[in-house]
Amino acid sequence: MNEEVRVGLGVDFHLLREGESLVLGGVEFDYHLGTVAHSDGDVLLHAICDALLGAASLGDIGENFPDDDPAYKDISSLELLRRVTDKLSEQGFQVVNVDSTLIIEKPRVGPERERMVEVISGVVSAPVNVKATTTEGLGFIGSEDGVGAQAVAALRRE
Repeated sequence: MNEEVRVGLGVDFHLLREGESLVLGGVEFDYHLGTVAHSDGDVLLHAICDALLGAASLGDIGENFPDDDPAYKDISSLELLRRVTDKLSEQGFQVVNVDSTLIIEKPRVGPERERMVEVISGVVSAPVNVKATTTEGLGFIGSEDGVGAQAVAALRRE
């Protein structure tokens, strides 16, 4: 048996604005600020998609789902993640695991962490870890002007 293992890294940032929805890890938060984006703006899922696509050498989320394509306007990032995992399967890849970190000042994501893990692992069919950190009030994330995420994913192909 000749097994190939690959690792990919994904990073994403979005602006926050009043009147927009805030979806993180496939979970909608009741918060007065939300992400500005062509899709639903789920930075965590965007970072995970990029990590998975990168590990498989399949480009990035912008190449696969361009933000100037009306087909992706307001699309759920969970749907984008499903499409990414379908592409991986077509190439013979299986997700081994995903580790991710949200970089956000507020709201606190701890109460929804388990639900995010459940939702994401249900799509990628692998163990998922979701962490969160703040920037201690520093920069555009600390001033609640934006939110970020990073993810690492490992794939296996036999």
